[in-house]
Amino acid sequence: MANIIDGKAIAKQIRTRLTDEAAQLLAQGVTPTLATVLVGDNSESATYVRMKHRACTKMGLGIVDKRLDNTATQADLEAVVQALNDDPAVHGILVQMPLLAGMDEDRIIDLIAPEKDVDGFGAINMGLLAQRGRTPHFLPATPAGIMLLLAETGVALRGKEAVVVGRSNIVGMPVALLLKEADATVTITHSHTADVASHLRRADIVVVAAGQPELVTGDMLKPGCIVIDVGVNYVDDPAAPKGYRIVGDVEWGSAVSVAGFITPVPGGVGPMTITMLIENVLMAAGR
Repeated sequence: MANIIDGKAIAKQIRTRLTDEAAQLLAQGVTPTLATVLVGDNSESATYVRMKHRACTKMGLGIVDKRLDNTATQADLEAVVQALNDDPAVHGILVQMPLLAGMDEDRIIDLIAPEKDVDGFGAINMGLLAQRGRTPHFLPATPAGIMLLLAETGVALRGKEAVVVGRSNIVGMPVALLLKEADATVTITHSHTADVASHLRRADIVVVAAGQPELVTGDMLKPGCIVIDVGVNYVDDPAAPKGYRIVGDVEWGSAVSVAGFITPVPGGVGPMTITMLIENVLMAAGR
């Protein structure tokens, strides 16, 4: 039976430290401030922004809340981002995705000043992450959180075989780069990989960020491996109180009996993401 990597407990420990760091900055007259930009009326996006606001304010950080309605244009959004770039009281900028149809997401992400790109998704930060020996201004929050979860296992990554399932710019690619930087040998699989299971069966470390419920099953895993499940999927279940249940990209029942360590869903990677975002804002304010 696998050891459970408790992301909720680990995130709580980190937030205790971050609360102290925030208090030190406040004592120096600096209020670490995150600006969020929400475009349109996507209820899921609004929920994510609200969660980030709640976590930040609980730790003493300032919030600048920018909202644009469904009539906003690309130029309107660019003007908001540029104004936040120019505002010295704002330390971090987060534009919540997705944007309105027709808007250029890449242009907006790259418009954010690299030293305020606390999501770490801009081309400059991602490019620095990809280059060996270079240091980005910020690491993307979820991949950074994943690396801390891996560190909690006490297993050295150097020389290990790691397989990342999924190649998104948000999780898959940056976590693969971080694993490479930790001297693991990294394979990235995706929707066009002919036989994902053949790669997984030799992996000491498995990170699954495919967005497909219960895609990876226990018979695909190497006994004793570390499994990091990034997926959060809502599956219809009439027997559940809310009519659905939350599952990961890994089939828990079969994987937990094979893996050496595994993250639960929920309570694994999720709590780390906002925590690492807050750390990036504090880092920006400290600079």
